[in-house]
Amino acid sequence: MRVNGFSGMDIDSMVKELMTAKRAPLDKLNQKKTTLEWQRDSYRELNSKMYEFRNTKLQQTYRLSSALNTQKAVVAGNTDAVRAEAGATANGIKMDVSVEQLATAKAKVTNGNGQGFTSRQSLAELANGIKFGQPTTSLGDSDYTKEYKIKINDIEMTFTGKDTVSSVIAKINSKSELGVQASFDELTGKFSVAAKDLGSTGILNIQALNAGDNSLFDLFGSSSTDVNAKDAIVKINGILLNPAPTSNVITYNGVTMNLLAETVTRDSNGAITGDKPFTITTQNDPDKALETMKSFIEDYNKILALFNTKVGEEKYRTFQPLTKDQRSAMSESDIKLWEEKAKSGLLKNDDILSGLTSTMRNIMGEKMGELSNIGITGGKYFENGKIYLDEDKFKKAIINNPQQVSDLFQGSGANTDDSIFGKLYSEMDKAMTKIAERAGTTKFSGDVNSIYKEESVMGKALKGYNSEITALERRLSDMESRYYKQFTAMETAMSKYQSQASSLSSFFAR
Repeated sequence: MRVNGFSGMDIDSMVKELMTAKRAPLDKLNQKKTTLEWQRDSYRELNSKMYEFRNTKLQQTYRLSSALNTQKAVVAGNTDAVRAEAGATANGIKMDVSVEQLATAKAKVTNGNGQGFTSRQSLAELANGIKFGQPTTSLGDSDYTKEYKIKINDIEMTFTGKDTVSSVIAKINSKSELGVQASFDELTGKFSVAAKDLGSTGILNIQALNAGDNSLFDLFGSSSTDVNAKDAIVKINGILLNPAPTSNVITYNGVTMNLLAETVTRDSNGAITGDKPFTITTQNDPDKALETMKSFIEDYNKILALFNTKVGEEKYRTFQPLTKDQRSAMSESDIKLWEEKAKSGLLKNDDILSGLTSTMRNIMGEKMGELSNIGITGGKYFENGKIYLDEDKFKKAIINNPQQVSDLFQGSGANTDDSIFGKLYSEMDKAMTKIAERAGTTKFSGDVNSIYKEESVMGKALKGYNSEITALERRLSDMESRYYKQFTAMETAMSKYQSQASSLSSFFAR
C-alpha cells in the first residue's frame, strides 16, 4: 500500500498515469497472446468436427460394404436357427439349409462341481468375489501365499490365494496370445477353458505341470474332461458342404449366415429323426442405400458450409481482446458482444481450410458426370460446393446397377482409397495432420478438451509470448518502483525545504 506525501499530491494517481503509457506494449503482447489462444481453440473445435466426419461418418459408417448394399436376406421356415445378411454380391439364388451339427470349440472342463473349494468356501461365496486363500471362521488363518498354476498353449500362468474367480477369468481372457476363453459357471461351480476358434482350427493345449505343483484345475475340481472340437455339418440345397465349416458363420451366394441352432431332431440315441430347415431368399431393398446417401450428403454439406463460413468470416480488426482495465469498465453483456466481434474471422482465408475446401469440391466435381447420372448434382456457384440428391433417380440407379454406385463411392477390391469416400477420408486426414502440427491438437481424438502439444507452431509462439510478457512485466515493475522512489525523494526534499523556510521565517520575525 502506497501513502501520499506531505505535499498533498496524489502520487498513486500520478504513477498510474505514467505507467499507463508504459504498459501499452504489454497490453499489445497480451492481446496477441489471447488472439493466438483463440485461434488455437478454433482449430481444436474444427479438429473435433473433422474427426467426427472422418472417423464416425466416413470410416465407421459410409465406407462399410453394408452401407450401400441393396440386397436383403429373407429367412423362412426355421427362423430361430439362423441370422442372415445379404451382401452386395448376393446373387438371388434360393437356398434351403439344414444344420445337422454346429461347430464347437475344443475345451477342458472341471467335473468336480467346484468341490475343490468345498472345504473352504461355498459356491455362493466364490461367485461374490471371495479370495481363494480366505478361510471360513472355523478354518483359522488365511493362506494367501499358496500358488495355483496353469499352462495354456505353452504359456504358464500363476495365481495365488489373493486371487478370486473373477480375477482368474479376467487375467486369462486378457491374454489374447493364448487364443482361449475362460469361464466359470456360478450354478455348477465348473471351470472351463475353450479355444476361441471353433472346429478343427481351434488350438487348445493344456499341459500337465511338474509333480508337486498345484494345478488351477485341481482347485476348481478333483478331475477334468477334455471336450473335442466339432466342425459344422451343413447342407445347402441337399449338398453337404465339404470341407466342413470350422465356424458357425458361413457365407454362400453372397449371403452371410450366422448359424444359431441345429435344424434336426434326434432320438435318445442321437439318431436324426426329423429336419426343419430354413430357407433364404434375397430381394432388392434400395431404402438403406438411399438413407446412407441422404445422410452422407447432409454431413458433407454441413461440414463444407462450416469450412466456408470460417474461411470467409468477417474480421473486425478494430475489435481486439479486452485488457483487464477495459473489462472492468464494461458490463457483462457489452463484454460478450465485444468478444463476439473480436473472435470473428480468426481463421479467415486460412490456408489449411481453404485448401481442404477446394480439394473436397474437386473430388466431387471431377466425378460430377457420373454423379449426375445417379441423381447427385451441384448447387449454384454462390452455394460454394453444396450438392443435392434426386431420391427417385438415385433409387432407380442403385436398383439397376448397384455395383456402379458402390464402386463410385466405396471403390472395389483394393482400390477403396481411390473412391469418393476414400479420397475424402485421405484429404481430411492430411488436413488434420497439418492442424496438429500447427495448433498442437491430435488427429486421433475429437475431444474438445484435449491437452495441446507444446511442441507445435502455436505452442512455441505462445512460449515466446509468455517469455516476453514475463520480461516486460519485470521491467515495468522496476520502472514503477523507480517512479515511487523518485517521488519519495522529491517529497523528502520538499519537506526539508519547508522546514528550512519555516526556520528562516521565524528568525526574521524576531
